[in-house]
Amino acid sequence: MELSLFDYELPPERIAQQPIEPRDHSRMLVMPRQETAGINTEIRHDYFYHLPHYLRAGDLLVLNRTRVIPARLLGRKEKTGGAAECFLLHQVEPDLWSCLVKPGRRLAPGTKLVFGQGELEGLVEERTEGGGRLVRFTWQGNFEEILLRVGQTPLPPYIHEKQEDPERYQTVYGDIAGSAAASTAGLHFTKESLAALNRMGVAFAQVLLHIGPGTFRPVQTEQIEDHLMHSEYCEVSEETAREINRAKEEGRRVIAVGTTPLRTLEAMGSGGSVRAGSCWTDLFIYPGYSFRIVDGLLTNFHLPKSSLLMLVCALAGRERVLAAYREAIREGYRFFSFGDCCLILDRLNP
Repeated sequence: MELSLFDYELPPERIAQQPIEPRDHSRMLVMPRQETAGINTEIRHDYFYHLPHYLRAGDLLVLNRTRVIPARLLGRKEKTGGAAECFLLHQVEPDLWSCLVKPGRRLAPGTKLVFGQGELEGLVEERTEGGGRLVRFTWQGNFEEILLRVGQTPLPPYIHEKQEDPERYQTVYGDIAGSAAASTAGLHFTKESLAALNRMGVAFAQVLLHIGPGTFRPVQTEQIEDHLMHSEYCEVSEETAREINRAKEEGRRVIAVGTTPLRTLEAMGSGGSVRAGSCWTDLFIYPGYSFRIVDGLLTNFHLPKSSLLMLVCALAGRERVLAAYREAIREGYRFFSFGDCCLILDRLNP
């Protein structure tokens, strides 16, 4: 399948540079997952705070509980004082991280790095595939608190404006630090909107997928089947597996809040059920994929030629999704991480 099939023209002014306030006042494009006889298949334009109108008691929303870490560390080489940067990818051991580094050629194994006022130090231990490094850190005190002081929250490359409140790039429910990017579909929820859905009988389950910087990397192969997907750590608890499998057995809708819980469920799914456990997944979902678990998806609008756009096209049909994107552009929707959202559902309510 050709990469050009997933391209579209996006005016730069449609890329949201700041989050909407309050969180739940973003716009929401609503479309059915499939063309189905007897069901209104027209695109609807609404606001996120009307999400309860499209859900029903028994629906199960699946959230990604990850939190973004201040993964970008700007420091210096201890010996020369030259500038050095580490971008934390994932934790290998309690004090050992796989990192991207700059300047890559000058950070050989054995190089000592200093961050902040010396409260965090690193030793480059070895090279990794793709030009990365394993860096072993030393510190005194609490590592997470030190990261908050010396690290920077990495924002997507298309966001150029300074963000005053770093919590706006976090979901209100995320509680396990480890991602280099936010699960942006969840940014629209407030604690009040979650409570309102719970009162109407909507259930919640949580999975974990730590999002890597590869999520922003465009597909570059001319044939998308040749694309090598980045790997990300994910896990499903015993309780979550039971909740999802019970919903599937009872015919209730399982709706992923974002592409990351969707990929987690599909990676851990088989024969219509989900297993508990953890894995590193490089699952690449594009048109032709047969979904095992999810019935719907809440997601933001994604970059042209991206693996995330291909995932959405696999769920709702390439031509229909791209037509919906064109309409969203005409209607003035805000795109990407701080932008508006799209709700795709099986059995859309009348």
